[in-house]
Amino acid sequence: MFKEFKTPSLSVTKWRKEDGATAVEYGLLVGLIAVFLIVAMNTLGTSVSNVLEKAACKVSGKTWTEGNAFATPPTSGTCSN
Repeated sequence: MFKEFKTPSLSVTKWRKEDGATAVEYGLLVGLIAVFLIVAMNTLGTSVSNVLEKAACKVSGKTWTEGNAFATPPTSGTCSN
Protein backbone atom coordinates (compact mmCIF):
# COMPACT_ATOMS: atom_id res chain seq x y z
CA MET A 1 0.00 0.00 0.00
CA PHE A 2 2.79 2.45 0.78
CA LYS A 3 4.49 1.77 -2.52
CA GLU A 4 1.51 3.28 -4.28
CA PHE A 5 1.95 6.54 -2.35
CA LYS A 6 5.72 6.71 -2.75
CA THR A 7 5.75 6.33 -6.50
CA PRO A 8 3.92 9.60 -7.32
CA SER A 9 5.98 11.58 -4.82
CA LEU A 10 9.22 10.26 -6.29
CA SER A 11 8.11 11.22 -9.76
CA VAL A 12 7.27 14.74 -8.57
CA THR A 13 10.68 15.18 -6.95
CA LYS A 14 12.23 13.98 -10.19
CA TRP A 15 10.83 17.06 -11.96
CA ARG A 16 11.85 19.44 -9.16
CA LYS A 17 15.58 19.05 -9.70
CA GLU A 18 17.19 22.39 -10.43
CA ASP A 19 20.69 21.30 -11.36
CA GLY A 20 20.83 23.27 -14.61
CA ALA A 21 18.92 26.31 -13.36
CA THR A 22 21.94 27.97 -11.79
CA ALA A 23 23.99 27.57 -14.96
CA VAL A 24 21.23 29.20 -17.00
CA GLU A 25 20.93 32.03 -14.49
CA TYR A 26 24.68 32.66 -14.54
CA GLY A 27 24.61 32.60 -18.33
CA LEU A 28 21.87 35.22 -18.39
CA LEU A 29 23.78 37.40 -15.92
CA VAL A 30 26.96 37.19 -17.99
CA GLY A 31 24.99 38.07 -21.12
CA LEU A 32 23.38 41.11 -19.48
CA ILE A 33 26.72 42.32 -18.14
CA ALA A 34 28.28 41.94 -21.59
CA VAL A 35 25.48 43.97 -23.20
CA PHE A 36 25.84 46.65 -20.53
CA LEU A 37 29.61 46.87 -21.05
CA ILE A 38 29.27 47.11 -24.83
CA VAL A 39 26.73 49.93 -24.55
CA ALA A 40 28.84 51.74 -21.94
CA MET A 41 32.01 51.49 -24.01
CA ASN A 42 30.26 52.74 -27.15
CA THR A 43 28.72 55.64 -25.25
CA LEU A 44 31.70 56.66 -23.17
CA GLY A 45 34.50 55.53 -25.47
CA THR A 46 34.84 58.72 -27.50
CA SER A 47 34.59 61.04 -24.51
CA VAL A 48 37.20 59.08 -22.58
CA SER A 49 39.44 59.10 -25.64
CA ASN A 50 39.11 62.88 -25.94
CA VAL A 51 39.95 63.39 -22.26
CA LEU A 52 43.09 61.26 -22.58
CA GLU A 53 44.17 63.02 -25.79
CA LYS A 54 43.66 66.42 -24.13
CA ALA A 55 45.67 65.36 -21.07
CA ALA A 56 48.51 64.02 -23.24
CA CYS A 57 48.56 67.24 -25.23
CA LYS A 58 48.73 69.45 -22.14
CA VAL A 59 51.39 67.27 -20.51
CA SER A 60 53.57 67.59 -23.59
CA GLY A 61 53.24 71.40 -23.40
CA LYS A 62 51.23 71.82 -26.58
CA THR A 63 47.99 73.74 -27.19
CA TRP A 64 44.67 71.90 -27.26
CA THR A 65 41.94 73.15 -29.59
CA GLU A 66 38.44 71.79 -28.98
CA GLY A 67 36.73 70.00 -31.86
CA ASN A 68 33.17 70.30 -33.13
CA ALA A 69 30.96 67.72 -31.46
CA PHE A 70 28.01 68.64 -33.70
CA ALA A 71 29.81 68.16 -37.02
CA THR A 72 29.11 65.15 -39.22
CA PRO A 73 31.14 63.13 -38.30
CA PRO A 74 31.99 64.71 -34.93
CA THR A 75 35.58 65.86 -34.67
CA SER A 76 37.73 65.60 -31.59
CA GLY A 77 40.12 68.31 -30.58
CA THR A 78 43.52 68.85 -32.12
CA CYS A 79 46.89 69.20 -30.49
CA SER A 80 49.27 71.76 -31.97
CA ASN A 81 52.46 73.59 -31.04
